[in-house]
Amino acid sequence: MINLPLPSATSQDALLTICLFAAFADGGKSDEERVEVRRLAAELGSENTADLSRQILMRKVTMESAIAALGGQNERLLAYEMALGICEAGGSVTHDEEDFLKLLKAQLGLDGLAAEAVEQEVASVAMVPMTPDPAVPNPEPATDRPDNSGMILKYSILNGALELLPETLATMAIIPMQMKMVYRIGKSHGVELGRSNIKEFLATAGLGLGSQMVEGFARKFMKGVGKKLAGKLAGNAADQITGSAFSFASTYAIGYVAENYYSSGRAMDSAKLKSLFVSLQDQARQLHSKYLPEIQERAKTLTPSSILSMVGGNQGV
Repeated sequence: MINLPLPSATSQDALLTICLFAAFADGGKSDEERVEVRRLAAELGSENTADLSRQILMRKVTMESAIAALGGQNERLLAYEMALGICEAGGSVTHDEEDFLKLLKAQLGLDGLAAEAVEQEVASVAMVPMTPDPAVPNPEPATDRPDNSGMILKYSILNGALELLPETLATMAIIPMQMKMVYRIGKSHGVELGRSNIKEFLATAGLGLGSQMVEGFARKFMKGVGKKLAGKLAGNAADQITGSAFSFASTYAIGYVAENYYSSGRAMDSAKLKSLFVSLQDQARQLHSKYLPEIQERAKTLTPSSILSMVGGNQGV
């Protein structure tokens, strides 16, 4: 787990460039996901990245030039960790992403043991099997509609709290926790879901896994690389709160979209899912300030070991 002082402006652009290369590494990525990543690149606020994603797709920017702009071993490990987290968002890596990561690792010139430690840590979050929490009994298929509202709020508060923490591990845990929440909601309606089913559902609802990871990393590690607030670049503390609101709202919206989708017998089409997700996300952003004290208190209770335990299903939310 890499914790660094905020990198220089040059390193910020280099890290963001590598993140975007990782987000685009999957040749099968949907057009919608590419549009979302390009939108994020335009909004992240770095002076040189307004059209960076377009330049990457047009092959006018190289990964070699980004790597050359990084500092020492720690920044290179951080770049590798972030790229791994983006490629492994949702718990699987395509052949194209595998090739990209092998090339990136070689070009970064990382020490083998240090790189292996990063790989094991990322895998411990992203690749954990999708299983129910042992502390939570598996619900029987309900004849009456179950009430999952309390569980959805707990996951939303947790993910809002994770965004307040400095560790890369915390950002990587947000998507697995969203997937675990959807798993439990489906289970409560008698639907057994695998990881691929959940990834497909999230993508259909409009939550881009790679773009969500890019935004989380950018907020966390790049000073001044945050959404513009009131016409000015957000400061570090403001970025944390804004990032917390985004993760809280996305989790809340996904929870209630899943609740509606699985309780209706999966009768909602893609357009309805996306429309409902956007509407609920807007509502949840307004709720974030109400729950911010609880989110901040929850963040105080989180440690790397407790995060890993929750992701692995050994500890309840």
